[in-house]
Amino acid sequence: MTATINPDRPPSPDAVVQQGDATTPPAMDRPKSLAATTALVIGALGVSYLAATHGVKQAGLLALGIGLGIALFHARFGFTSAWRQLVSVGQGRGLRAHTVLLGTTATFFAIIFTTGIGFGVTPEPSVDPIGVGTMVGALLFGIGMQLGGGCASGVLYHVGSGQSATVITLLSFVVGSFAATWRYDFWHETLPSFGSYSLAEDIGYGGALVVTLLVLAAIAAVSLLVERRRTPPPVAPVPTAQGLARIVRGSWPMWVGGLVLAVLSALVLMTKGSAWGVTSAFAVWGAKVAQALGMHPETWAYWQQPGPAADLNGSLLDQATTLNNLGIIVGAALAAAIGGQFVIQRRIPGRVVAAGILGGFLMGYGARLSFGCNIGAYLAGIASFSLSGWVWAVVALVGTWLGLKVRRRLGLATPAPGDGVC
Repeated sequence: MTATINPDRPPSPDAVVQQGDATTPPAMDRPKSLAATTALVIGALGVSYLAATHGVKQAGLLALGIGLGIALFHARFGFTSAWRQLVSVGQGRGLRAHTVLLGTTATFFAIIFTTGIGFGVTPEPSVDPIGVGTMVGALLFGIGMQLGGGCASGVLYHVGSGQSATVITLLSFVVGSFAATWRYDFWHETLPSFGSYSLAEDIGYGGALVVTLLVLAAIAAVSLLVERRRTPPPVAPVPTAQGLARIVRGSWPMWVGGLVLAVLSALVLMTKGSAWGVTSAFAVWGAKVAQALGMHPETWAYWQQPGPAADLNGSLLDQATTLNNLGIIVGAALAAAIGGQFVIQRRIPGRVVAAGILGGFLMGYGARLSFGCNIGAYLAGIASFSLSGWVWAVVALVGTWLGLKVRRRLGLATPAPGDGVC
């Protein structure tokens, strides 16, 4: 199945089909059935192969990624869209879904860090330093995700659901992530850094959780006040089946998506020992391609750090983040195909391509500078009770405002509240 992209409205899996008075997902035609079967076979073979050759842990990481892709697609869980809707029209529904995800994940993380439970690993919180480089990175990421039409996790599940235009953003994302590793030492050693701060280290995980939940509740309340003052237009409906069929062929409420993603995030933490992340893998992919082309990134300061050095020297199938990312693509493809919404797009307008290239590069570069993206820096940081997560959110929100202005400069209309998800 193919589709033509409207240049003023970025591609989205939210296209609806009206049947009478009900909004229902399209029926599964032959191409979609083939896509579903292919995704299912690839996922099953991938998990089986990893279990046999690399161990249960690696197989589990791929399986968790598949679960994340399914949840992201079915819930249309928006990071880019939630902030865009808040800034552009005062719609706070997406932001309130964030508070559900953040609060539930923080609760799970507090239990995990307090008890130390893990599957053969000792889970560690994501507490990153705050500096000029970190804030520049968050600002660039906020701008980039509005130009590229998706965040890090969104780009992956959009690719999986058949949105070929997003492949351009993903490739540029990889280039930007790799490029940022070249002068990584300048951004984090030459420029000022203010160190890291963990609320849990001051008042314990119980106290830090209470404070975090209160702050999130306040944010949700403020979003409701903003809505009442600005009266945003209603969010467009999305295709959904009814009853139990909605689990596999429909749109989940965003709060359900938040709960499912929180559970899966906790399982990722317990499996690999660190929180769910996305963009560190992109830098590794870019570096391995660069090496194949004769470059020597291993001599750069970034790749001489223990973690990145191990990722660069090892197999991609040994890297947890890569397996999660591949799983997200497969899971989204499976969910989209079963839901009758797997669509291959064509005739991509030049300005959409240009925005995708620029947005992807800015997101990639910014994510490396700021120790992650909306997942690794924002979700993992706040859920780990790190001040860095909150700083990232505030600065990226400013970037969102700037990104919407740049969109207009490029002749791309600001999407309506229900258009596009990430």
